[in-house]
Amino acid sequence: MIQEFQQKLENYAELLIKVGLNLQKGQHLSIQAPLSTASFVKIVARKAYEAGAAIVLPEFYDEEFKKIRIEHSNEEFLEVYPEWKAKGMIEFAEQNGALLNLIAPNPSILKNSDPAKVAALNKAAAIATKDFSAYIGGGKINWLIAAHPSDEWAESVFPELDKEKALDELWKNIFYTTRADQDDTVGLWKDHIASLNTHADRLNSQDLRLLHYKGPGTDLTIELHPETQWLSAEFTSDTGTKFVPNLPTEEVFTIPVKDGVNGIVSSTKPLNYGGTIIKDFSLTFKDGKVVDFSAEEGYETLKNLLDLDEGARHLGEVALVPHDSPISNTNVVFNNTLFDENASCHLALGRALQVCVKDGNGRSQDELADIGFNQSGTHVDFMIGSGELSIEGTKADGTKVSIFEKGIGQNKFCLPPMTQQIQKTRLDAGLFMSRCTLALVILDLIHRQMV
Repeated sequence: MIQEFQQKLENYAELLIKVGLNLQKGQHLSIQAPLSTASFVKIVARKAYEAGAAIVLPEFYDEEFKKIRIEHSNEEFLEVYPEWKAKGMIEFAEQNGALLNLIAPNPSILKNSDPAKVAALNKAAAIATKDFSAYIGGGKINWLIAAHPSDEWAESVFPELDKEKALDELWKNIFYTTRADQDDTVGLWKDHIASLNTHADRLNSQDLRLLHYKGPGTDLTIELHPETQWLSAEFTSDTGTKFVPNLPTEEVFTIPVKDGVNGIVSSTKPLNYGGTIIKDFSLTFKDGKVVDFSAEEGYETLKNLLDLDEGARHLGEVALVPHDSPISNTNVVFNNTLFDENASCHLALGRALQVCVKDGNGRSQDELADIGFNQSGTHVDFMIGSGELSIEGTKADGTKVSIFEKGIGQNKFCLPPMTQQIQKTRLDAGLFMSRCTLALVILDLIHRQMV
């Protein structure tokens, strides 16, 4: 049993290096991770050196330090972010470094913290790392965000289990959703990414100009610009390295016109934002901007998110995920955006993704603004998909086309085929999957070390 678990860890680590980062010979790798993940980071480091890394630099942090700072620091210093750290991040990116953010979150660590103080920290980090955000949002370097269980995270997902069983259950779900519990994990993922790329191409061929979302609590229209494109989560860095920045991933996505969003949209899964859970919330848009909002839980946190800067009240991403997907079929609410966003169609508040603009990295800020590109210091995904969501598209010539009907992708636009092996694994995994209950953006994860 221990040997089997160890093999899955090896598969998972190899997946992160060979598919997620696609680490190249001679690259420097920065691994930013919680202290609790040290043993797994050693496996990842070994895989990185075997792949040809010049040096692996682990940087460990503990989320408790953020809480300590919020509770005990003088308020006048909450907006301090070390300039040397921000400059170092830019230098690292300019030298083609690869970045792995390994998360092991405590979803409620800041539940009782002052939302205004949390917002001050997040805003300071967003401003200080603004220049680095272009390297991430534009896919200029190969980077990756992936997950490792923590006791607190496992207990929030499986509250009915004791700590040890909850941790084991979360590991099983991570292995399942990343295919690390199967032989040839890397090969399966290469096939999966190719399939997602095909679905993105099909959407691009439709020349869509408008999406109309309908579902419980949702009636929303989103305008699309002709110079934007649908992509899967496979990026190409400035050096030509293909990489997958989110693992797992089941989405195809694009960006909206900043001022072209109207109507109301309701969340279908909780959002963990900076250690606080926001539940059962809705947003009302007019001419692209959130003009009204509500939340059953986490209202003040949502308010502070929306008030972070002008762009935080506009959308920066539109993502399609079929309701019938490996993560969705676990019937688990992970209380973590990395997983929950890949179980559900989702949108993102804040910074748009430059890779979704044709020749985006070659365009000036003014040129991006002309096509409705949203700028912000944040990028926060939230889940709106369900088995009741339908999406209708309007093409440039005015033709209507069904994209989703009751959570099912139409015309194979975005419903990835699964191999028989994966389907069998889903059935075999049913014993542990019957329990029901932009990530924080990577920049927030980076700055945790400094707070």
